[in-house]
Amino acid sequence: MRFSLTTWNINSVRLRIDLVAKFLKSARPDVLCLQETKCIDDAFPLKRFKRLGYEHVALNGQKGYHGVAIVSKIPFESKDIRTFCDKVDSRHISVSFGEKAQITKPLVLHNFYVPAGGDIPDPALNEKFDHKLRFLDEMKACEPLHPRGDDRHILVGDLNVAPHENDVWSHKQLLKVVSHTPVETEKLKAALEAGEWIDVARERIPMSEKVYTWWSYRSADWTVGDRGRRLDHIWISRALKDAVQDFRILRDARSWERPSDHVPVTVTLDV
Repeated sequence: MRFSLTTWNINSVRLRIDLVAKFLKSARPDVLCLQETKCIDDAFPLKRFKRLGYEHVALNGQKGYHGVAIVSKIPFESKDIRTFCDKVDSRHISVSFGEKAQITKPLVLHNFYVPAGGDIPDPALNEKFDHKLRFLDEMKACEPLHPRGDDRHILVGDLNVAPHENDVWSHKQLLKVVSHTPVETEKLKAALEAGEWIDVARERIPMSEKVYTWWSYRSADWTVGDRGRRLDHIWISRALKDAVQDFRILRDARSWERPSDHVPVTVTLDV
């Protein structure tokens, strides 16, 4: 069975629901993981998604900030929400696919929105950066994020860290910029290694190539200089290493009318 999954920080699902619909009508992934939905669960545009064929929805939202959602064409068995850093701030949701989706071996999907961390890369001076570092530490220590053996797990989302030199437009110029500081990149890599995860983008694209999923709103024209960062990630457990059939980043979505500053990232697996 082919299983396609997209992760996308939409930066307000209600504001950009038409862009989401445009994407879903074209790409038709089986599952869409959204971050920064910025709405309470009761305000989520469920009817629009159901008209598009995505009838199965797991929500963890809050008013005005953060928020994650999983919308699916195929049913899931269960859902779960975890909190990190003792904050109830809607940054995680997971679902498990199985018999209802005609998937014989369970498939667990985690959707994350890691804190951005503010502008000052010093935890002593910036509470938001301190929160981000502690969040990454808790991801590393979180036992459910340590798939082993035949465990088929996927972890996706806006992890707000560009871990490698060619995940940013200028490694040297961004070393002291939040999202690419050494302390952040080391902590994200530690979380990946603790879970024995595989970073699909860097499994399929050589480290020598630049790869981005985010371009700042601060640039009038995002294409000038192509000053991007790879903040959106898809990780898979080792049991799924040979299952990857395709991986795509829809750069063109950054040029859509009133776009998110992030673009959709899609993986296709043989499950």
